[in-house]
Amino acid sequence: MDAGYVAVACGRFGSVALDRDGRVVAWGSGEHDELTDAPMDAGYVALALGHYHCVGLRADGRVVVRGDSSFVQCDEAPMDAGYVSIACGFVHSCALGRDGRVVTWGGNTRLQRHGAPTDAGYRSLASGLAHSCALHRDGRVVTWGCNDNRQRDGAPTDAGYVAIACKKSHSAALHEDGRVVVWGSNSSHQRDRAPTDAGYVAIKCGYTHTVALHADGRVVTW
Repeated sequence: MDAGYVAVACGRFGSVALDRDGRVVAWGSGEHDELTDAPMDAGYVALALGHYHCVGLRADGRVVVRGDSSFVQCDEAPMDAGYVSIACGFVHSCALGRDGRVVTWGGNTRLQRHGAPTDAGYRSLASGLAHSCALHRDGRVVTWGCNDNRQRDGAPTDAGYVAIACKKSHSAALHEDGRVVVWGSNSSHQRDRAPTDAGYVAIKCGYTHTVALHADGRVVTW
C-alpha cells in the first residue's frame, strides 16, 4: 500500500486513483475495458468513472476517455482543450470549460443529454445515472436529462446554492445558508428524511442515500 495519492473515483465495476504525478491507477473487474484501458501516462488532474467508461482530465484541459463505447462514450468526447471539470453518468459524460460552458456526450437513450444548458457561466457539474446538474456562478441550479423521477422538475428554482451532488435518480444542493435541498427519486426516502435544519457545509450523494457534513462536525445520513 503505497502513498502519494490525491484523488479517487468509483464506478460500478471498479475504482481509479490519481497520484501526485498525475498518473492513474485502476483496479476492479474492468469487464468493459474502462480499467484495463485506463490512461497510463502522467499529467492528469481529475478522474470520473461511468458504469462502462473512464474519463480523465489532463492539466492542459484536454479530456481523455477510455472503455466501452457502445453509446459513443469515447467516440464523441470533446477534442479541444480548456476544460476544468468532468462528470460521468451511466453511459454519458459532461465537461465544464473555463468559460463556464457545459459540453455533454455519450448515451442519449434516456434523454441524458436533452436540455443541457447552452449558456456559459457555470462553475461545477454533477451527474446521476441518466441526469445531470450544473451550478451557475449566480447560485442557480440547472438540471437536464431523464425525468422519470422528477430529476429535472423537482430542482430548486431559487438561487444562492454553493454545491451540488447527484447519484442514481436523486440530487442534492447545498444553500449558502447551510440548508440542504433534495429532489428526484424518493424510493429509499432520499427526500423525505433530509435534514430540515441549517448549518451544513458539504454534501455527497450515494446510490440511494445522501450524506451531509454539518459545521459542528456532525455527519448526517439519510
